[in-house]
Amino acid sequence: MSFPIVVAEVSANHLGSQHKASALVRAIAAAGIKYVKFQTYTADTMTIDHDGPQFRIGADHELWGGRSLYSLYQEAHTPWEWHAELFRLSRELGMVPFSSPFDVSAVEFLETLQPEMYKVASMEIGDVSLIKRIAQTGRPIVISTGTSTLDEVDDAVAAAEANGCDDITLLLCTSSYPAQATDAHLARMTTLRERYGLPVGLSDHTKGNAVSIAATALGAVMIERHVTLNRTEGGPDAAFSLEPD
Repeated sequence: MSFPIVVAEVSANHLGSQHKASALVRAIAAAGIKYVKFQTYTADTMTIDHDGPQFRIGADHELWGGRSLYSLYQEAHTPWEWHAELFRLSRELGMVPFSSPFDVSAVEFLETLQPEMYKVASMEIGDVSLIKRIAQTGRPIVISTGTSTLDEVDDAVAAAEANGCDDITLLLCTSSYPAQATDAHLARMTTLRERYGLPVGLSDHTKGNAVSIAATALGAVMIERHVTLNRTEGGPDAAFSLEPD
């Protein structure tokens, strides 16, 4: 059997420190990972600074309960001025850096860094204008399918293909943070593979690595995991991130 591409997602695990972000990139490279992913947005490109109930995470959420979306995105975002150095360092260490843009302005910015590919995050799968713009760059696209219906995946794949992308990978995803292994339902990988005739992998937010191993046995071509230097340091994503070892 062939082994999947493993993608290490930095996400919010830099904890607001560019030095820690660079240290995390170095740790990912030392662990033998070849693909490193970032997220490109700001709080202002994601939402508005408003504290109403529609802009606040439910109080029962295990990690982010009661927080406003704006404050969470402020804490979690990777400043755009860090990107060039993080991409340079990743390449210097022999890795392939890329990112998830969350709006068209982020795509235009990332194009200045010449990423090898793009990732469409689960929550953006319904943003067809974003997917069209990414496809128009001519770069491969990884599309995460958490939160979506099959009709929405249909629309996303169609938008990418119609705008010139012929290299699409779909990732099964359970958009819970952290996700429970009992909610992984990995048989859906077969559903996606048969419906679209595309390579299928897994974006895994569970706490351990058993689900990723099972997905590999089921033919996943890509496994994406959030990575942190040390879970005890905390941060928005720490609970469902793997440590380098």
